[in-house]
Amino acid sequence: MKVILDTNVIVSGTFWAGASFRVLQLVDKGKLKLFISPSILKEYLKVLQDGEILGKTSGEQYDAGLAAVHKLLLNATIVEPKVRVKVVKEDPDDDKVLDAALAAKAQCIITQDRHLLKFKAFEGIPILTPEQFLAGNKL
Repeated sequence: MKVILDTNVIVSGTFWAGASFRVLQLVDKGKLKLFISPSILKEYLKVLQDGEILGKTSGEQYDAGLAAVHKLLLNATIVEPKVRVKVVKEDPDDDKVLDAALAAKAQCIITQDRHLLKFKAFEGIPILTPEQFLAGNKL
């Protein structure tokens, strides 16, 4: 299954146990095919350097997280969106997730972002929390 993971899912799954971590495990096992755009990758790298993440993790935990995400991203397929949508009025920066989903012909967007979740679907692509995704998919 082709999926787009929002930055918040990648961050949560990289550094903490829970539903986002379980989604990342499915990607690692090859049960989900991760697609990512350069703009999502750029956002993720920016968040990784944010003092908030560094303050919530130990140095060892942070280093292990970086190694895990490096492995994850090595297996991701980079897509360059040709279409740029303007749909998320409250936070236009979130449109990049929808752009990537269209470019990848994704089957699901997995996010914790409330602005995206309110749509429930976009162009026929379900938008789910990690918990909703796991509950509805027996992978």
